[in-house]
Amino acid sequence: KPLAKISELFKELAATVNSEAAVELAAFSRACSHVSPLFGCLGIAFKFAEMDYVAKVDDLAEASKSILTLQSVIDRDIEGNCVRKAGSHTRNLLRVKRGLDMVRVLFEQILAAEGNSLKDPASKAYAQVFAPHHGWAIRKAVAAGMYALPTRAQLLRKLNEDETSARIQMQNYITTSAPVILYIDKLFLSRELGIDW
Repeated sequence: KPLAKISELFKELAATVNSEAAVELAAFSRACSHVSPLFGCLGIAFKFAEMDYVAKVDDLAEASKSILTLQSVIDRDIEGNCVRKAGSHTRNLLRVKRGLDMVRVLFEQILAAEGNSLKDPASKAYAQVFAPHHGWAIRKAVAAGMYALPTRAQLLRKLNEDETSARIQMQNYITTSAPVILYIDKLFLSRELGIDW
C-alpha cells in the first residue's frame, strides 16, 4: 500500500519540521522516493514528470551520503556558486519539491471532485504547479496525455486502496506534506534564491 507508506514517512518529516529540527537529506530523499510510483500510476501524461522526479530524487539520495541536511545542500551550492546550474543539488531539490506539491494539489482536487474521471483534478494540479515552468511543447504534450489518464477506480486499484482508505491516506499526505513544502520554500526564500526558476 504505497499511500500508507507515503503518509507515514511524511508524517515523520512534518514532525521534524514542526519541532524546528533540521531535516535530514537521507530521510527526505527516502520519503520522496516512495512518491515516485504515483506519477507512474498516472500514465503517459505524467511520464516526463516521473522520469524527471526519479532522477532528481536519486541525485539527492546519492548526495545524502556526504551531505547531512537540506540546509547544507543549499549552503554548499551557494558557496560553490552553482545554485542555478543544471544538475545542482539545490536545483534538484526545488524540482522535487514541485513534484511533492503537484501530488498534494492533485490529492486535494481528487478529494474535491465528483465522478470517476481524473482529467479535471490532474489538469488543475498540473496548471497550478508545473505549467508555469514548462514551455509550450511540454504543456501541449501533457494536455494530449490527459486523455490517457486512468479513471479514479483504476488509480485506486493500482494503489491497492478502496475509496475510504484512499481518502484517509490522501488527506494525511495533504496535511503532512504542506509543512515540508513550506519548509523548503522558506529555505530558498531566506537565502533570497526565489522559488520561481
